This record gives sequence, structure tokens and C-alpha cells, in this order.
Amino acid sequence: MTVASICESKEPTYFVLPDLVGHCKFPLTYHPNGDAIAAQSVRWLDKGCPELRPSKRKALYGLQAGELTAYCYPYSITDNHLRVVSDFMNYLFHLDNISDGMMTRDAEKLSDVVMNALWYPHKYKPTHAKGKEQPAKEVSAGRLARDYWARCIQDAGPGVQARFKESLTLFFEAVNIQAKDRDAGVVPDLESYVDVRRDTSGCKPVFDLMEYALGIDLPDYVVEDPIIKALNQGTNDLVTWSNDIFSYNVEQARGDTHNMVVILMMYHGHDLQSAIDHIGDMCRDTINTFIANQAKVPSWGTEVDKDVAAYVQGLQEWIVGSLHWSFQTKRYFGDNGQEVKKTRIVNLLPKKPDEPTLDEVSTSSGFCSVP
Repeated sequence: MTVASICESKEPTYFVLPDLVGHCKFPLTYHPNGDAIAAQSVRWLDKGCPELRPSKRKALYGLQAGELTAYCYPYSITDNHLRVVSDFMNYLFHLDNISDGMMTRDAEKLSDVVMNALWYPHKYKPTHAKGKEQPAKEVSAGRLARDYWARCIQDAGPGVQARFKESLTLFFEAVNIQAKDRDAGVVPDLESYVDVRRDTSGCKPVFDLMEYALGIDLPDYVVEDPIIKALNQGTNDLVTWSNDIFSYNVEQARGDTHNMVVILMMYHGHDLQSAIDHIGDMCRDTINTFIANQAKVPSWGTEVDKDVAAYVQGLQEWIVGSLHWSFQTKRYFGDNGQEVKKTRIVNLLPKKPDEPTLDEVSTSSGFCSVP
């Protein structure tokens, strides 16, 4: 059964969101200078992408990635730290937009561009290996990465830097898998999807930057502790699963199948509403498990415990902040976010598949083009 036949047989006109905001009792916090820094950050990305089409440029401001950063990193030690994280958050959404619709070869090329900037942060050193050739003049995706990373490593600890580069590598590997599935017209099974989605979400590198924002560098034995890993993955799952619900409407309208809702309908006998409800139950269970794990965090001594408490608090801020922000950004519900937050009713958009061609991707993203 295809995605199209599922949708045609059910023909829903709307669905009802689970009340995840009501279930999440964590207090909502916002950085006192969040709005000003968010405005600076989005202008940074705007200026760094002169090749963007007007519609894409307008979407940058409606996204409000800087405001998401202010919700999720309210205790950043300085405004400069918050600004670096905000720049990366804007950039990460930009990468997500670039990679949507890419074929495998282009996804690999994008990875090479970005990781080159992270490994050589102070000077562009294009590779010349066969099949990996890069242009003499660095493209905008690389220049932007080099800019925020050069500022980040001035204060980021060695552990943070290593984990961030590893996490971003995993992100690109997962994007490559997604691109291969897209090339082959494959919708993965649930287990395979979950494994890849935990990396395509981009949560891992932004959680690494939480240490940077807080001015800490957790020891490896803390990062690898089973409870800390469970808290980290639980936060990733909550953010990712809820995002699949919130983004489903715009994704189904353009024919995107990289979403758990689609997989539950295709392989597990769900209709649209039961799939949404099932993921909502998963999200509520994840929040409950996170709370239970907070009480199980080990002790490593006063100084380390202080840093661990700040990190776990940061994960909590991500859970509540991302839920509320999802109705503030125009990415999922346009101008109707607050009404949807109140009623939880989402009217389905008409299907208008508009997969960009590779030329359109390169023109709109600045990945392949050289301004």
C-alpha cells in the first residue's frame, strides 16, 4: 500500500493534536536578551546567504530559530555564548532546508563542505581528492559554518568540540541514508526510521552546545553514564516525535514521507488520527520517563554534580521550550499557531508536491552556488 492510497482511502480533512503542552509541567523560561540576540542572529544568516530567493528569505524570519534558542538556553553564561548557539540553530534549520529533496551525491557534497569548515576553522582549505573536489572560492554553507565555529572554539572545551564534530558527522550520515531512501523511493520500517531520525533531528549537536552555553565541559565518564545518556536520548525523542506531529501537515502537503505518522499508517494499520494519538502517547511516556530518570542521576562530587545539574536542567528547558515554540514559529502552522495551540485542531493542507530540482536546491541554498 502506498502513501497516496492510504490518504485517498481515509480522506481526512483535519486531525487533533495531543495536549503535550498541558502534559508538560516544566516551567517555561526565556533568556532576558533573547529577542535582541535572535534578531542579530537571523540577520547574520540572511546576510550570509545573498543567493536566497525572496520566499526563502522571508521564511528565515518566520522560523524564529533565535527565539527557540532563547527558550532552550536561557541560562547561557554570556550573550555572546547565546549568540553563537543561536547562529548555529538558524544554520541547522538552513541545512535541513538544503538537504530536503537532495539526492545522495549532493548530500555527501554538503557534508564535505560543512565538515571542512569545522576541521579547518581559520582558513578555507578546499579538498582536491578525486570525487571530493571543492571550488577555489568557498560556498556560503561553508563560510557560515566557519564563521560560527571559529567563534565557538574560542571558549568551548575540548570535550565539547570533539562531541560536536562527532554529532554533526552523524547528522550528515543520517541525512545521506535519508537521501538514499528518497532516491530509491523507500519508506523505512519504524525501527530503521527511529534509528536514523535520532540523528536527522539535529538534537545531538545542539545538546553538545548546551555545555558550551553553560561554560562547562562534562567528563566523558559523565556523558557515557547510562542515566545521562537516557536523559539525553529521551529529550531527543520528545523533541523529534513531537516535531513529526507538528510538521506532518506541511510535509504531507509536499509529499514528504520521512515522518513517523506516515510509517505508522503504512506499516502498522493506523489511520491518521490514531497515528497522531499513538505518537502523542509516546511523547507523554517520554516526558514521564525523563522525570523518573532525573531522580536517578548519580553523584560524582560537588563540582561535577553542579555541572551535571545545569546540563540536565538544560535538557528540561529543551523539552518545554520546544513544545511552546512549535506554536510560535510559522514553520508548522503559519499565522495560526496560537489558535492551533488553543484548539489543537489542524486542518489538512491540499497536496501540492513541489520537490525542488537539484538546480533549484543549489540556487536557493547557496550550497553549490558561489555568490
